[in-house]
Formats: sequence, C-alpha cells, structure tokens
Amino acid sequence: MKNPKDQDTKRAFTRRSLLLGAGQLGLVGALGARLYYLQVVEAERYRTLSEENQFNLELLPPTRGLILDRNGIEIAANEDNFRVDLVPEQTSDVRATIDALRQIVHVDDWNIKRVLKEVSRKRSFVPVTVVENLTREDISRVAVNAPYLPGVRIEEGRSRFYPYGSSAVNVTGYVAAVSDSELTGDPVLELPDFRIGKSGVEKLYDEKMRGSAGRRQVEVNALGRIIRKLPGDEGQPGQNIRLTLDMSLQAYAHDRLALGTSERVPIADIRVQEALARQGVPKRYLENEDGTVFLDKDGSIVPGESGGAVVMDVHTGEIHALVSTPGFDPNNFNKGLSARDWEDLLSNPRHPMTNKAIAGTYPPGSTFKMVVALAALEAGVAGPETRVFCNGHMDLGNARFHCWKRWGHGHMDVVSALEQSCDVYFYEVAKRVGIDRIADMARRFGLGESLEIELPGERSGLIPTKEWKLAVIGERWQKGETLVTGIGQGFVLATPLQLAVMTSRMVNGGYAVKPSLVRKPDGAGEAPAKLNVSRSHLSYVLEGMRRVVNGQRGTARKAQIPGADFEVGGKTGTAQVRRITKAERAAGVIDNEDLPWHRRDHGLFVGYAPAKAPRYAVAVVLEHGGGSKYAVPVARDILARAMERDGLKSSEADPVQILPDGDQTERG
Repeated sequence: MKNPKDQDTKRAFTRRSLLLGAGQLGLVGALGARLYYLQVVEAERYRTLSEENQFNLELLPPTRGLILDRNGIEIAANEDNFRVDLVPEQTSDVRATIDALRQIVHVDDWNIKRVLKEVSRKRSFVPVTVVENLTREDISRVAVNAPYLPGVRIEEGRSRFYPYGSSAVNVTGYVAAVSDSELTGDPVLELPDFRIGKSGVEKLYDEKMRGSAGRRQVEVNALGRIIRKLPGDEGQPGQNIRLTLDMSLQAYAHDRLALGTSERVPIADIRVQEALARQGVPKRYLENEDGTVFLDKDGSIVPGESGGAVVMDVHTGEIHALVSTPGFDPNNFNKGLSARDWEDLLSNPRHPMTNKAIAGTYPPGSTFKMVVALAALEAGVAGPETRVFCNGHMDLGNARFHCWKRWGHGHMDVVSALEQSCDVYFYEVAKRVGIDRIADMARRFGLGESLEIELPGERSGLIPTKEWKLAVIGERWQKGETLVTGIGQGFVLATPLQLAVMTSRMVNGGYAVKPSLVRKPDGAGEAPAKLNVSRSHLSYVLEGMRRVVNGQRGTARKAQIPGADFEVGGKTGTAQVRRITKAERAAGVIDNEDLPWHRRDHGLFVGYAPAKAPRYAVAVVLEHGGGSKYAVPVARDILARAMERDGLKSSEADPVQILPDGDQTERG
C-alpha cells in the first residue's frame, strides 16, 4: 500500500515541473518571437542602421574667398597646409599622445597649453589641431610612427597667406582661430583649421568670404579610425573681394612712410652690428620682415616711422593706397601667435595694431587753414584782396597769440597767407568768421564725421563748436579758442583719411566725393553731390596751395618733383604736441628734435597733382615726426610714384632730402 504522503509529494513535484516547463517554454517562445521580429520583420531597418554605424558624416571647411587689389593681384590668398590633428576620444591619454608626438615634430609649450584647453571645451569627437604648416618630411615621420600615436591623424588643408606681409595688414586685417566667445553652435566653427576674420576687410566681409561647408562620409572601423573617405559635396567657396588699392603703390607707400628720414640697412651690415652692441636693443623688436633695420643719421638703430598715409582719386573717391606704420605680419596670427609676441604688439609704444590712416586722430595744424579761408570767403567777412598785417603776433585781451615767424610776414592776403602759412592772418579771419561757421565748412569737407569707409574701427575726429564744448566739457567757448582753431590746433582733430577727403573735395571743383575701398561690381558709384561753394573762392585757395609748393616763399618747395612735367600743390602742417619749457631751453633743449619721441610735434602734408588738372590727393601724417619738413619728402615721393604709374614724367633719381634748419618748411 502506497504512502499517501509520498503520493502528495509526487503530485506537487509534477505540478511544479509542469509549471516550470511551461514557464521555460513561454520564455523561449517570447525570445523566439522577439528574434523573429528583429531578424525577419525589422531586418531591413537594422541592416541599414548597422551600415550607417560604419560611416561618419564629416564637414569640409569651405575655401575662403580671396582679397584682390584693383588689378587682380592677390593680397590675401590661400595655400596648402599640412597639419596634425588629434581626436580626443580615440586616445586614453591626450597628454601622453602629445608628448609622444613632440618627440617627432616640434610642438612648443604654448601650443600644448592651447591644445589641452581646446580639448576641454570641444566635443570629444571634434579634432583639434596640434601643429600645422608642416613640411613633407615632418609628415612622413608622423606617418611612420602613426601606430604609436592613438588619435593622431594627418590632414591636408588650406591656410590663409598674405604675400605682402605688413604692407596692407591695416586694410586686409587678419584671420585667426575661433575663440570661445565666437562659438555660435555652428559646427563649422569647431573645425580644427577653421579661421575667421578678426580685423580689417577680413572681419567686415567675413561671412561673404567664408563660403558654405561641404559634407562627405568617412568609413571608420570599430576603433573609430578612418578607413576610407567617400566623395561628397565640396561646398561653396567664399566670395572674392576686390579692393580699389593698387598693391604696388600700397607697398611702396608703406615702405616710404616707414623709412622716413632713415636708411634701410641689412641686419648683417657691420654698422648694424656695431649699433646693436652699442645700444643693447633686442634685435627681434627692431628687425623688419625683410631682415633689415632702420639706421638714423647718427648711426643709431631706430624703429620705423609711425603714421598714416592715403592716396585718393579726387574724382571717384577710390583709395589707391591706405597705409599705417608700423604694421605687423598677419601671417603670424594664422600660424599661432605666442603670448609673448601678442604682448609685444600690445605694448609697442608706436601701436602697430591701430590703423592710423582711419583711427589715428591728430590736430591738422596748418592743413586746416584752407577750411578757415573758405569759411571766411563764403561768409563775406574777408575777400580775396583783404589784407591783414602780420607783425609776428596778435593780441586778444591779455593774451598774445604768436605767429610761427617771429618777426612777422607783413601784409598778407588769402593766397600769400596760405603760401607762407601766416598764423596771424588766420587768427584774424577766424575771429571774424566765428567757430560755428568754421565748423560748418569743415563738415562740408568731410571733417568731424564718419566717412563710412569699408573698414571697421574708423574714427570721426572732432570739429568743436560752442554747443559741443558746453555739453561735453561744461564750459563756455572762449574767443581765444576760435583763434587757435583757426590754425588747426586746440580741440580740432582729424584722421589722415579725412585730410585726403578734404583735399580731394577742394581740388575737384567742390564735389562731396566719398572714399571707397571696395570696388563696385559695375565699376561705378554714385555721382558726388555739389558742395555749394563758390568756384571763384576755391580757385584762390588752390592758387595758395600751388604756391605753397611752387612759390618763391612757399613752405613746401621740397614737394616739387624733379623732372616732372606737371606741378604739385599742397599744404604743410605742424601739430604741436607740447611746448618746450623755459627750463628745457636752459638745459639745452632748443629744437623739437631734442625732445623725447613721444613729445615731438606731428608732421603733416596734404598735396595733389597735377596742379592744373588734379587727379590724386595725398595726405601724410608722421606721428611725432618733428614737424612738416619731414612729412613733405615722404608725400612727394608717394605722389610721384602714383603719377609715374599713370605714365606722367618724373625722375626717380632725386634722393630723400632733409630740409636744413631755418628753411621755411620747418613750420606749417
């Protein structure tokens, strides 16, 4: 007889076995159903996903548009560039990989810090450029060692190149890597070799020159290393920008302005080596891009002159040269500027980062006298025959205002006063016409307002009025300030570009021509408006300017171009920075040249040619140049080169001349 207890146990076991078996069968069925669903129903979808996982979409940086001069010469171009990138997610130790790489090619400490910073701020799959501008030999060494450099890949791209170096950097500007603040979420901006415009035309027209990025698929293995690159969309290259500049004239004007009165000598010259030993100055600060330095007449190494120059077509407003010195080599920014080099640029007392042609503001000195003369003639407070006696000074209340010529000029009319730059004549007519009418005439001729040139950073200068002084300084206008304004001193400020525009409007018959730096697609701009100034009055001013250069007592006779079959007209200007004190005179400081550089007067000259049928205007400002006598030969040579380019005769044989002490061109 069976034990009831055993039978119960057997039944319970059988029941559990059945339940467990059913559960297992159900689980297997569910898994089978899921496998069927994945492998049969969804097979095509997952096959596609699997294939997509083997390919990555890669953005291709667009080719940046070129910057060309008026003749199609490349001022900003693109060149092939070999570089080494690092993909952070493909290496377990970024720093170790970089250390291994620097055993093969040169990677300086500054670049290492930059790479580590970029790795920390970018997504891990975004490549970071470690080093660029490599030779083919460098690339070969990296390729041989590639198995030991996880995450490292060799790339060939295009980089920005400026064939003329510093000669046009104040116009072109430069490109550099995208900073954190400039990241907008656009993935193109994160590409390792992508550059954007930071200044000048590169910045103003950056979006037009960028173009649009291309796309292609790259096949990768399980480790993420690229196996194959497939053809794709190359994108659209950026737009080219054609300027009005003539690069041959631009380069000449830059070099001539920088030279000033010094001599350009190769660094290997024995005189330079002796000067370096004597002065103990660092070569890297004073050496020019071409391996030369500037030697002063006393044999000392000096920096290039600081200043601005503009050459402008008086009828169209097209700028043929726009120069600022000293400059800097924009190619250095594309390669990666070290912190030390950046600090050198910022701390340089001659401010190479400032575009002095459009952002340097200076008292115009006697170049402003044409505006005052026109204001007086137009207002009727002085006529062409009105004569003012100059005895060397003018008294106003208890104040005495001196003429630059201590013993005076005698009787002056408007033409002779311009020719000899008589201060007393302009004190008198300024007093008669008043500051507000002077200011109105100045604005008509482009002073005291933005000219909207196609460059960032333009400054508007300053033309003072009674209302301006009360609003800004909180004081009433004084009569003596009108006299000082009458000779271009005091509050009045202008840029070299404004002085070129002022001169152009005077010599083109009184048309409000506007400066332009970028050529219009159809080659023609708007017709300039008439200034509503009497042609007769303008003719007297122009005759005075012609005599400044060609008259027997002109203050710029050295502006004559030897051998030329045309005459030049112009006006000198000396902008006083600081008077020489009695104590300084007692200590032997007699001439402006005896003062430290930053306290010397600015030298200015505005001119035009040919005098009978004006074509070009030139404006030159030598910052702390010591007076107009140093600006005159610079402007003469630049104007001569512009005319020679057009086939008008002039001699290149005449050397740069320094006017002797006592020559009337000392003042202006």
